[in-house]
Amino acid sequence: MGKFRGVFREAGIYHKMLVLITLLMIVSFSLYWIALKYVTSLYDRQMYERTSQVLNSSALGIENQLREQEELSFRVFSDEQLQQSLAHLKVDGATAYQKAIQRKKIMDRLTAIAGSEKFVYSIMVIDREHQALIGGNRAGMAQELQTELTSIAESADGSNVWYVGSDRSLYAVRQIKSYSGTTFPRDNLGTLIIRFRKERIIEDFVQSGGDDSHLIITDGSKIIYPDHPLISEAEIAAELMRSESYGLTTVGENRYFFTRVRSSDLGWTYLNMTPFNSMFRTISFVKELVTIIFILILFIGIAFGVKLSRSITRPIEQLIKKMRKIEKGDLDNLEEQSLGEVPKTSQTEVEHLQRTFKMMIQRIRELINQNYAKQLVIRESELKALQAQINPHFLYNTLDSINWLAKVNGQKQISQMVESLGFLLRSSLDDGTSLVTLKSELEIIRSYVTIQRIRFEERLDFELEVPDEYLDALIPKMTLQPLLENAIHYALEPKIDPCHIRIIVEKLTEKHGALNIRVEDDGPGMTADFITELRGGRVQTRGKGIGLSNIEERIKLTFGSEWGIRIESEPNVRTAIHVRIPYRQGEEEDV
Repeated sequence: MGKFRGVFREAGIYHKMLVLITLLMIVSFSLYWIALKYVTSLYDRQMYERTSQVLNSSALGIENQLREQEELSFRVFSDEQLQQSLAHLKVDGATAYQKAIQRKKIMDRLTAIAGSEKFVYSIMVIDREHQALIGGNRAGMAQELQTELTSIAESADGSNVWYVGSDRSLYAVRQIKSYSGTTFPRDNLGTLIIRFRKERIIEDFVQSGGDDSHLIITDGSKIIYPDHPLISEAEIAAELMRSESYGLTTVGENRYFFTRVRSSDLGWTYLNMTPFNSMFRTISFVKELVTIIFILILFIGIAFGVKLSRSITRPIEQLIKKMRKIEKGDLDNLEEQSLGEVPKTSQTEVEHLQRTFKMMIQRIRELINQNYAKQLVIRESELKALQAQINPHFLYNTLDSINWLAKVNGQKQISQMVESLGFLLRSSLDDGTSLVTLKSELEIIRSYVTIQRIRFEERLDFELEVPDEYLDALIPKMTLQPLLENAIHYALEPKIDPCHIRIIVEKLTEKHGALNIRVEDDGPGMTADFITELRGGRVQTRGKGIGLSNIEERIKLTFGSEWGIRIESEPNVRTAIHVRIPYRQGEEEDV
C-alpha cells in the first residue's frame, strides 16, 4: 500500500487525474448497484402503502368536490328569485298565464346557474303541480324516476341526498322549502334535482396509479363509476367481502394488486386495481436499461477523463517550456510565438492562464520600453532644468543692462518699458504660487498697461475702479492680465479712435460674500450666437484660443463649479467680462 502511495504521489497530473476519474466512476457504479438493489426491495415493500395513499387522496378530492356541489344545491335551494317564483305559483287565484311567466323565470334562472357550473349536467325543479322545469341539458327524465326522487326528497325534509340511478347517473336531491334568509318555514315549494357529470368530477380529482390502473366506485349496492367496470358486480362484491384493505387478487387469468378505501361521509367504497405482472415487467425493464446505460456512461466517462486530463496537462507543459525560455532571456522570440495562439473567446481556466501569460510577456515588453523612454525623458528634463536655471538670470541681467543704457542716454520710455517687462516676466514665471492678492494682480496690470500706453499712446484710455477694502482679496494668479490683453487685441487694435477699458471691482449682489471683477471695453462687441459658439469652443480665435477657457477652468478648480466667467456684450456698443469669485482675504498661497 505504501509503495502504491509513493508511485501515485510521484506521478504526473495526467496519470493522477486518470486514476482518480476511473476510481470515481467505479465507486459510483458500485454505489449505484447497491442503491438499485435497496430501492427495488424498498419499492416492493412500499408499493402497497403508496397506492393506498394515492387512492385516499383521490377519494378525498372527490368527496371535497361533492361537498362543494352540495353547497351548490343549497345556493339553488335558497336563491331569492327561485323562492319568489315558486311562492307565486302557490298563490290562490293565479291565472295560467301568470304561472307560465313564473315558470319561464324559473327555467331561465336554472339555465343561468347550470351554464356557469363545470360539473352540472342539468338542474330540474318539480313544482307543487308536478311540472318539471329544467335548466342546462334538456334531456328528459322518466316519470317513475321523478316520483322516486320526489319521495326521497320529502323523506329527507330539506336535507341534501345523493342518489345513483340505474344508468349510474349521479343526482343531488332535496326538497325546496320557503326560505326567508335565516329560517325555514315548513311550506313545501317543490323538489330540486341536480344531475352531475360524475365523469368530470372523478377524472379531475383522481390521481391515477398508472395507465393500467382501474378505479371502481360503489355505494355497496350499485356501481357508481365507471359505466363499464373491469370486473363484474359479483366479483366486486366478493372483493368487498375481503377483510384486507389491500393485497393481490386473481380475476380470470390476470393478477391484480387491489387497494380498497371506504369514505366516512358518503359511505362509498373506492377500489383501485392495477395489473401486477405488467407493473413489475416495466420495473424490471427499467432496471436493466438503467444498468446498461450506466455501464456505457462508465466507459464514456473514463474516455472523457483521458481527454480532459490531456487538455489540461498539454497547455501546462507548453507554458513550462515557454517559462524556461524566459529564464534563458529569449523574450523577443517568445512574444512573437505567443501572438494569436489563444482565441479571444476562450473561457477555460487553462486558456485564461495562457492568455494571462501572453499578456504578461507583452506587459514586460511594454515596461521595458517605458523604462527606457522614461530614462530618456529624465535625462532630457535634467538638461532642461539646467537650462531653466541659466536662461531667466541671463534674461534679467540683459534687461537690467538695457535699462541702464536707456537711463544713461535719457530714454525714459525705454527704461519704463524694460522695467515693466522685467516685472511682467518675473510675475509670469511659475514660482509655486496659485493664489495672489488682488493688489499683487493689479501691479501686474499696471506694468502691462505701462508698456501698452507707450505703444498706443492716447488711443488707450485705461481706468481702475478698485476700492481699497478689496485689495487683500485672493485671486488666481494671472487672471486679469489675459483679459486685459484680449480687450486690447479685439477692442483697441481694430479702432482708430480712443478705446476706453476699465477694470471695476464690486460686490456680487446675488451672492453673499462674493466679488465681481468686470473688465469692459467699448469695442465692436459680440453677438449672442457668437458668444455661445465661443463658450462651446467652436470658434477659431485670432489668438491661441486658450485664454478664457484656461482662466475659467482655474477658477472652478480653485473655488468650485459655481464660480467662473460670464460674458456680456452688445454689438458695436461694449463688451464686459465678469469674473465671479468668492471674497477670501489672506496672504498669497502656494500650490
